[in-house]
Amino acid sequence: MTSPATPSEDRPFGLAAIGQIAITVRDVERATAFYRDVLGVPFLFTAPPSMAFFDCAGTRLLIGAAETAEQEHMSSVLYFRVSGIAEAHRTLVERGVEFTQEPHAVHKAPGYELWLATFSDGEGNTHALMEEVRET
Repeated sequence: MTSPATPSEDRPFGLAAIGQIAITVRDVERATAFYRDVLGVPFLFTAPPSMAFFDCAGTRLLIGAAETAEQEHMSSVLYFRVSGIAEAHRTLVERGVEFTQEPHAVHKAPGYELWLATFSDGEGNTHALMEEVRET
């Protein structure tokens, strides 16, 4: 048996699992409070000089200050998988999250619809809630 990262004769090498995602922010303390206290992402630890780490169901999220001017506007969009997008949206609105898009269907596939709701983290980074709503 080969490991997921090891190419085999019938499957060429390819990237799949994400180990960590980094998001550049201006105010690490404010962003840490937002991800930990408002979104409820499990906090792991801080590291010098200005980084905070979170656990997103096994994928590590790094929030950190830009090290160079070029990095100041870099970001990744995080799509947080939820069960019950309407309730997740309502809870985050109650916590003060400002959504740029309300929950809505963006794609219909056999057996499910993909729903998204986008919001900002206050640092100019866009993120989204996502749910694959199964047909009944």
